[in-house]
Amino acid sequence: MHRKIIHIDMDAFFASVEQRDFAELRGKPVAVGGSSERGVVAAASYEARKFGVRSAMSSRIAKQKCPNLIFVKPRFEVYKQVSREIREIFLEYTPLVEPLSLDEAYLDVTENLKGIATATEIAQEIKIRIKEKTTLTASAGVSVNKFLAKIASDYRKPDGLFVIKPAQAEAFVETLEISKFHGIGRVTAEKMHKMGVFTGKDLREKSVDFLTKHFGKVGRYYADISRGVDNRPVNPDSIRKSVGVENTFNHDIFEPDELYRELDDIVEQLWRRMERANAYGKSITLKVKFADFESITRSRTSQLSVIDKGFLAKVAYEMLNHLIPMPKDVRLMGVSFTNLEFADEMIGRQLTIGF
Repeated sequence: MHRKIIHIDMDAFFASVEQRDFAELRGKPVAVGGSSERGVVAAASYEARKFGVRSAMSSRIAKQKCPNLIFVKPRFEVYKQVSREIREIFLEYTPLVEPLSLDEAYLDVTENLKGIATATEIAQEIKIRIKEKTTLTASAGVSVNKFLAKIASDYRKPDGLFVIKPAQAEAFVETLEISKFHGIGRVTAEKMHKMGVFTGKDLREKSVDFLTKHFGKVGRYYADISRGVDNRPVNPDSIRKSVGVENTFNHDIFEPDELYRELDDIVEQLWRRMERANAYGKSITLKVKFADFESITRSRTSQLSVIDKGFLAKVAYEMLNHLIPMPKDVRLMGVSFTNLEFADEMIGRQLTIGF
C-alpha cells in the first residue's frame, strides 16, 4: 500500500505574520531582519520577492534590489505561538507530524483520525482550517513519500496545492532541475553540473557506485530520489539536532583581541540557549565567515557530553587560536553544539567536562 504524505509549508511565514498584524505593511515589500548594512534578511514578503529579495540575503543587497523595502524586527515569540496553533490543527488529523521548522512540517495521513478518504482532501481541509484560525495561507504538497511531497508543496506557491500520484513520480522527477531537488544544495548542484548532471534524468543515469564515489553515503539517497523513491518515515519524535549562535559584526574584524571579545559574547549566548533547551552537546563547531563570504569551520568532538561553560569557552578559544592570524577580515563568527543529548535522557549517566 502506498503511503499518503503531506508537506505543509506556510507562505512567507514571518513576513506574512507581520503583514497580518500591522495593516500598514499589507501589500508592501517587507523584509524581516536587520536593516543595517551588515544585516541579513530572515524572510521576505511576496511583494519583496518580485524584486529578487530572498531569505539569507544581505540587507545591503536587498535594499539595492528593492529601494522601497520595509525592514521589520523579528518577533520570534509571536511566530512560535502561531506555529503552535497550526500544529494543533495537524494533530487533529494524525499523530504522525514531523515539524521541520516553525513554518513547515510533514504529515503521514496513510491512516487519519477523521476517516477522510484521500490525502488531497485532508490537505485542502487543513489549508482552510489554517486560513480560518490564523488568516495566513499555506501551500501543500501531497504524494507517496517525503521527497515528492516537499517538491510538490513548492510547485504552486503561494496558497497552492499540488499532488504527485504514484504513477507520475518517476516522470515528474525526470524533468526536474537538479537545483530544485530537496536535499541538493547549491554547492552540490554545481558539482553535479560539472559532471553533466542537470536534471533528474541525468542523475538517474549515474550508477550508485559512481554517486557514492563522488558524494559518499548520501550518493545512495541521490540514486533513490532520482527514481522518486524515499523510504524515510515521518518521525514525530524528531529532535533538535543543533544549537548555535552566529554574530554578524558591525564592521569587518581582523585584530585578535576584537575576535576574542566577540567570541566571549557568542559563547555566553550559546550557553544560555543550551540551558533553555535543557541540552548538552558532544561536538563543538567554530564557524568563521570572511568579508568575501568564504566560510571555514573547525570542530572537536567528545565521547561524552560537555556540561561546563568554561570548557566550552576553552575549546572555542583553542580552535580560534589555530586560525590566527586570519588570512583576511572576518565578517561573521559562530559557535554551535551538535550531537545533542537532553537532560532527562541523561539521568544516572556519567557526564564529563573534557575531551
